[in-house]
Amino acid sequence: MGRVTERRKVLRIRDGALSSRPDTLVAEEPLEIRLNGKPLAITMRTPGDDFALAAGFLVSEGVLAAADEVRNIVYCAGATADGSNTYNVVDVTTAPDVTLPDFTLERNVYTSSSCGLCGKASLDAVRTTARFPIADTPPVRVTPELLAGLPDRLRAAQQVFDRTGGLHAAALFDEEGELLDVREDVGRHNAVDKLVGRALQSGRLPLSRTILLVSGRASFELAQKAVMAGIPVLAAVSAPSSLAVDLAAESGLTLVGFLRGSSMNVYAGEDRIALREAAAQG
Repeated sequence: MGRVTERRKVLRIRDGALSSRPDTLVAEEPLEIRLNGKPLAITMRTPGDDFALAAGFLVSEGVLAAADEVRNIVYCAGATADGSNTYNVVDVTTAPDVTLPDFTLERNVYTSSSCGLCGKASLDAVRTTARFPIADTPPVRVTPELLAGLPDRLRAAQQVFDRTGGLHAAALFDEEGELLDVREDVGRHNAVDKLVGRALQSGRLPLSRTILLVSGRASFELAQKAVMAGIPVLAAVSAPSSLAVDLAAESGLTLVGFLRGSSMNVYAGEDRIALREAAAQG
């Protein structure tokens, strides 16, 4: 495969001077996720870690919770008329005892939570399907200083972004601020699914003592994925949505937004932030 980036010819204008040159762009292609042979979802993603992406998506949908619930993940052959493999269709085969989702229009609407499904229905859906209630005992405690240093660590680990400037990233840190994993994708939700899927495949769910950092904003969908993986702290460099804050408050998730330099907003779960220590040091 290796289609993470592609080259395109561009017209470059700098201070009125024109030049023609090749430019490196992030690749974007559709990925169809099938479950036991039945189409379930299509997402636009950057190729790479496709099996982890599919597994992580199914964790966020409440289908999978452990590595032994997956029997196999394969690319589907013959995805084109001439029988060649596009590597854009994956099929996840589950163990016989795994409860499958209802393949209905209502279910498909819910799987794309940015579509505008009403807030109460979204919150209820996560509440009823969560396999890992957030239960970090003793609670994870992080200082504002630790959180402030995470974006630079994420940026330093972004390899494809340096070549394209067009990728979102998600990183997983432990409670001491050590980087555990980082994934990049054209969609920030896909980057998170790749992280969670890799954790599922290595038997590390729930991620009960970790911090998830995402580039950009914190949508309901990203908060949902954190909750479904048992992650206690979600931080974003930009703003959260109102529904993300509602979900965080209801589920016990610590939600931090506008994490830029030494400044940040804590929207929910402030008990995990070492505020007294921070005040004493100030």
